[in-house]
Amino acid sequence: MVTEKARIMDEEAMRRAITRIAHEILEKNKGIEGLVLVGIRRRGVPLAERLARQIEAIEGRRVPVGSLDITLYRDDLTLRSDHPVVHRTEVPFAVQGKKVVLVDDVLYTGRTVRAALDAIMDLGRPALIQLAVLVDRGHRELPIRADYVGKNVPTSRREIIHVKLKETDDEDAVIIEEMT
Repeated sequence: MVTEKARIMDEEAMRRAITRIAHEILEKNKGIEGLVLVGIRRRGVPLAERLARQIEAIEGRRVPVGSLDITLYRDDLTLRSDHPVVHRTEVPFAVQGKKVVLVDDVLYTGRTVRAALDAIMDLGRPALIQLAVLVDRGHRELPIRADYVGKNVPTSRREIIHVKLKETDDEDAVIIEEMT
């Protein structure tokens, strides 16, 4: 059984985090030249779109956004389902030589990001790949870290971070749930 333990971000806190991450991306990359955002399905895609809108509000130009399905790149594919549901990867631009910012909702073990790195490399050879996440909860199993983090939330392994977005869940919130 899973119970809600705490709400750690509301709509306003998420908006502020996305605004801050957008500014950090622009500062680190010295603007938007050669910059593209790629959201990891599922909730990384609307977060990438939000970041793109915020960057456009700051810079006056739109950054290209793509969506990445990592289902077949996962190292736990056979553990998750006998019949995985594969969605489309939609990256309507070349990644070759670009500064790619991967966007996801939660960074946990690092395995999702590892799969995303493999998927991106199959599309071409970017100049560099950075990672932006709304929440970093720790417990890494691989040597992966985010370049941009909305909120660091130390958790136990019994806890689950659930990111809710208006685009997918009809509300904006980050909730800690506990398995009992």
